[in-house]
Amino acid sequence: MRAAASGRTVYVGGPRLLEMLELTPDQSLTSFADQAGSKGQSVVYLVDNDTVSAAFALADVVRDESKQAVDRLHELGVRVVMLTGDSKAVAAAVAEELNIDDYIAEVLPENKDEKVAALQAEGRKVAMVGDGVNDAPALTRADVGIAIGSGTDVAIESAGIILVKSNPLDVVKIFDLSRASYGKMRQNLLWATGYNVIAIPLAAGVLYPFFGILLSPAAGAILMSLSTIIVAINAQTLRRARLGASAA
Repeated sequence: MRAAASGRTVYVGGPRLLEMLELTPDQSLTSFADQAGSKGQSVVYLVDNDTVSAAFALADVVRDESKQAVDRLHELGVRVVMLTGDSKAVAAAVAEELNIDDYIAEVLPENKDEKVAALQAEGRKVAMVGDGVNDAPALTRADVGIAIGSGTDVAIESAGIILVKSNPLDVVKIFDLSRASYGKMRQNLLWATGYNVIAIPLAAGVLYPFFGILLSPAAGAILMSLSTIIVAINAQTLRRARLGASAA
């Protein structure tokens, strides 16, 4: 952020601001920034007329649900990567606290989608979770874009899935629901395939010369209806899926 008044120019921003302005804080501010970073706190600098005048430490409270969500994703075999504009020290502290597999720090807003593309280039399927305007391109590029319901309208419009509640554990429920749905699809496909493999030859009389078995058209119609009912009932059992529950 920049403000100008009475011939003075004042900037407020993070470490990337100092890089852009080619400024270096004095030793006391550098030590302060190092200590804040080790505690997982972000540092914002105040620049007054090309002089780094002050530094402020800011910190977000890590929610208990975040740690639980990361642990559950690990149980599901999902690799968790944190993409942030914070400094590497802050990202490392948060990643260690939450047991996050990897982190990409000091990312400019316009470069977030490039980082997602880089992960995809490694052959990975990426599910991106974001809530800000700057997250919109990355949400669009990801294989699955997940927006926080309390986020910006742009992020919500860019995502394929919207979390109505701002609860990180709902991300786990998405994986659980998708896997449960895929499992039901496979079960129904196997049932339908098995039915057709057995019933069609019977109805066509293929087995009659060998075993004397012939399926009448009426019986075939009944079995066809029964097959549809079984598939529908099996799909309804998806309602009983335990979403977000720990496997332990």
